[in-house]
Amino acid sequence: MSAVAVSAAAVDRPLGEGAAVSFGVPAGRVPGPRRAADGVPVVVFSPVVGAGQNVSGTRSRRAEPRAWLRAVVWLVSAGLHPKASSTTLVVARDLAGRMDYRRGLVMYDLDGTVARTGLSRATVKRHVRTLRELGALAWRRHGSKANLHLPGRAYTATATIYAAVIPEAFDAAMGHRLTGHGYEARVSGVTEAGRERAVAEAVAKAGTPVDNRAVDNSAPAGREPHSRGRYHRSPEAEVERGSKDTSRKRASRRTASPRPEKSTTNSSSNSGGGPRRTAAQTCRSIWVTRQVRARVNWTQTAPLRRLDYVLRPFTDAGWDADMISAELHSWMLTWRPARPAEYIRTQLARQAAVEHQAAEFEAAEGWNEDEASGALRASRPDLVADVLAGLAQGMAAYSAHQAANGLDNLLGDNEAGAVADMAAFLGTGAPA
Repeated sequence: MSAVAVSAAAVDRPLGEGAAVSFGVPAGRVPGPRRAADGVPVVVFSPVVGAGQNVSGTRSRRAEPRAWLRAVVWLVSAGLHPKASSTTLVVARDLAGRMDYRRGLVMYDLDGTVARTGLSRATVKRHVRTLRELGALAWRRHGSKANLHLPGRAYTATATIYAAVIPEAFDAAMGHRLTGHGYEARVSGVTEAGRERAVAEAVAKAGTPVDNRAVDNSAPAGREPHSRGRYHRSPEAEVERGSKDTSRKRASRRTASPRPEKSTTNSSSNSGGGPRRTAAQTCRSIWVTRQVRARVNWTQTAPLRRLDYVLRPFTDAGWDADMISAELHSWMLTWRPARPAEYIRTQLARQAAVEHQAAEFEAAEGWNEDEASGALRASRPDLVADVLAGLAQGMAAYSAHQAANGLDNLLGDNEAGAVADMAAFLGTGAPA
């Protein structure tokens, strides 16, 4: 497949509208901007093949899902690949919806993609290959059908993992300056052409200027005023000494803030309600929360500060990101809460209520953890003595029955010894 040259002026135009596309450039040439005859920057693109489709050999930079999807839309609209179409965008949107929010990693999941998009397996494979050749996907790990021999599973294969990447052709067209090379490159600024393009986009989004010319509101001839009729009139506000329609009792009473978490973190410590959080504790808590939000996908829409507030029972207890993530994953959510922080707060409140109720039940039943975990002993020696006395009578009756029938006494002469052993085991010392 030969390389393609696309005019940067066609960036925001539909496919085939004003794009300067030419073939015949040798494959493997490094993409970069050049000037066409009319002075418009032209981006040279070469399809990615071979080792360039791996993370270790790609010339594209890694990206998070939203920026990656915008780049894929531009790559398809610019016509850089002859097989890229709207179906490619369908596959790309399915991948973006399952990507890791920060690193842009996603499992291939061929069967799942087929079920979600309604496309055939061959179509999904073809357009994923198109994304790799565009430089928009790179292999992070190649899948294998070899059995991993996991405990408890008869067969488990290795999954294919892709990384979302943005090719240099897109950055050249947008006027991005990059720092670094390959997968670890980052956007560090914009060129003059990129700045002009950003200004043009801002002007286009602002729309046309508002027409503020004077309007002639003079009454035309031959018309009369509206006839008098019944109109709805709002009652006048009754103002009395600075209060409108709120009673003095209600206006003077104190009301608690509906969201106490908006108050300062150390307000409780200032009044003696708890230990003061240090700056180091706060920084560590936010650092752990940031890692948890990246690992648990259904928490990624929650604001960082709000999520840090609801996770403080964990972070204050010394839990790290692995422990908190494991706890949240153990809830086995198959849906995404609209307000993740509020959901976590509610779940922790329910758990605390259940634990408190269990503690009340144990207290009502007289449960003592120290006694239960200690050595076995009787709390009522008099009752144990009664039980042992009845047991001794039963043993004596058994021995007499055996002797009357001419049978052997299995207990022999150890009846009293057996009772004494039981009493010693119970720690009562009660006589038989």
